[in-house]
Amino acid sequence: MSDQWHDLGRVEDYANQPLRQIRIQRIPIALSCADGDFGAVSGVCNHAGGPLGDGTLEGDYIVCPWHYWKFHRVTGAGEPGFEDDRVPSHDVRVEGGRLLVNLTPATPRNKKPHAPHPLARRDARASGPPRVLGISTTAMDPAHPRFSGSDALLTTALRHAANLGHETKLVRLAALEFRACEGFYSKSAHACTWPCSITQLDPKDQMERVYEGIVHWADVVLVATPIRWGSASSLYFKMCERLNCVQNQVTIANRVLIQNKVAAFIIVGGQDNVQGVAGQMLGFFTELGFHIPQFSYIAHSRGWSAEDMERNVEILRTSDELHMGARELAERALALSKTLLDAAPMERMARGGRKAHGLTPQEP
Repeated sequence: MSDQWHDLGRVEDYANQPLRQIRIQRIPIALSCADGDFGAVSGVCNHAGGPLGDGTLEGDYIVCPWHYWKFHRVTGAGEPGFEDDRVPSHDVRVEGGRLLVNLTPATPRNKKPHAPHPLARRDARASGPPRVLGISTTAMDPAHPRFSGSDALLTTALRHAANLGHETKLVRLAALEFRACEGFYSKSAHACTWPCSITQLDPKDQMERVYEGIVHWADVVLVATPIRWGSASSLYFKMCERLNCVQNQVTIANRVLIQNKVAAFIIVGGQDNVQGVAGQMLGFFTELGFHIPQFSYIAHSRGWSAEDMERNVEILRTSDELHMGARELAERALALSKTLLDAAPMERMARGGRKAHGLTPQEP
């Protein structure tokens, strides 16, 4: 291709900003300046199309603002160890106090092959009866466990499902090391990816166990939480924020990761607001795509003034009614799951009101 030199303007207008994203004839360019030396590379990151020019400089490397991939600000090469992963570079020159950039790339883009994350696989349900995943969100020190009413009722529900011939798994969030959501969605809807960007960046992040269970393994998900100051537990909300990447696939790609799955809830607290907690949980899990059985939660609370937690614990340990309720909750959820799995596949339903319109990510 022939050169296409473009006059950006006076040099001094560009020398005072280390890095900026510019667009010329619909071509995004990350323009940098370090000690008076200009560099220009494509403004589109190889990873997820993030705007490199809106990132930061670390030495001579541009750090993508979306997921922190790094490229040399002049050559476009990836950081040491990833040099073969490069974005196009553009020549720049100064003439008569004017800064010019060649819109024709000097080097090509090269996307080094990366094995897809295991979570990225297409969902394919294995044959057999519905599988049940329990998620306990109570917070405690795993090295010094205590009795948890919500956890105990969840265990009863799972044990009952197992006795009925269903495979079950239990995930206790308190036993997992997982990072809080870092707000990639706040940068751009397309910066919130599936699998989660944090999970892809950090192999030690154990939120992967929740993603695997919810998206790929379970047909029924039972979520148990204590009530903390009128709300679900802090670990519950930490998990919910990390599940934004599941819902966001509907928004940006019309891709529903949760298909024909059922969610039900166990809510236990020493303070009241059962219905408020249940309302949030119902709203959130239906937004992910879960179906809800009739009478979709069981709950126990002795109200605001019941500070004698020892008494509350004893009630939860010994209440035949509550433990029967947990078993019946599992049965209702399983009955709905079986109905969904036995039915003909549903046509994908149009989702009004939340799907983002006009989202057109730039492809490298």
